[in-house]
Amino acid sequence: MSSDATGIFINETHTSAAIWQYRVEKMILEGKTEFQTYQIANIPRFGKSLFLDYNIQTSIMDEHVFHECMSGPAMTLHPNPKKVVVCGGGEGATLREVLKHNTVESATMVDIDKELVDMVKVHMPEWHQGAFEDPRTTLIHTDARQWLKDHKGANFDVIISDLPNPHEDGPAQYLFTKEYFQICAEALADDGVFALQAGSANCNYPGCMVSCMATLKSMKETFEYVAGYYGIVTTFFQPWGFVLASKTHDPLALTEQEIAARFQNRGVVNRYYTPRYHQSVFTLPDYLLEAEQNEGRILTDSEPYAWTA
Repeated sequence: MSSDATGIFINETHTSAAIWQYRVEKMILEGKTEFQTYQIANIPRFGKSLFLDYNIQTSIMDEHVFHECMSGPAMTLHPNPKKVVVCGGGEGATLREVLKHNTVESATMVDIDKELVDMVKVHMPEWHQGAFEDPRTTLIHTDARQWLKDHKGANFDVIISDLPNPHEDGPAQYLFTKEYFQICAEALADDGVFALQAGSANCNYPGCMVSCMATLKSMKETFEYVAGYYGIVTTFFQPWGFVLASKTHDPLALTEQEIAARFQNRGVVNRYYTPRYHQSVFTLPDYLLEAEQNEGRILTDSEPYAWTA
């Protein structure tokens, strides 16, 4: 972080070629937990924003784009999602989107950083909108992978993996591997649905997303349907990738009419992931399909993906 006569700036290293700089109008809060540093700041055009380790995570301007994409397709695809797990998702907005669906009876959020979650409960109510206090919510602070491993056979309907990118030498590398995906599958019901945030979907850095796609597609006996999708997240200055994997339900078979009916029956109202737009988020540009062929590889605990700047 640097400052000059015009105020404070937060610099984010995007790649070795580019650094993005955010001007801070007002620093609301900053600190450090056991796991990461954080700043909540007002940024021109973006509004209230959260930075973790000097990387922007979310802004009030378009947090709905990311979080509707994170939860919406998987939740909507399942015909009756009752038991749901959110892995990560510190701000509580992914949990908020899960709880939009009135079918949900229990939503367990597993996030290792209790200090951060306690902070956002107070200082980021625009994101969680009371989701932490919902009687259907159970909040657990522990390692998500181990927790899911301990819940093998729990028959969850949907698991949403909203976890940090697999940075080089970081533990999150093992939350994007075949072994982790298998742990998730074994905690899901026979018709369970899994979705994860998978990193950049731009042509400069598609490797993580397309490797997640390739890895899940290699698990054909576990997940019959695998589809990459993306949202336009202006806060990240790029499209952001997600992957959906389903044991029995085909996301591309969902019609606009069926999605609209499920939204109406469940009381869901969205701004970005809507019935009309469903097919669009799953329509990947050709450069991503080419990247899947050229760069996609099966990720394992012994050879995980290392996200480097």
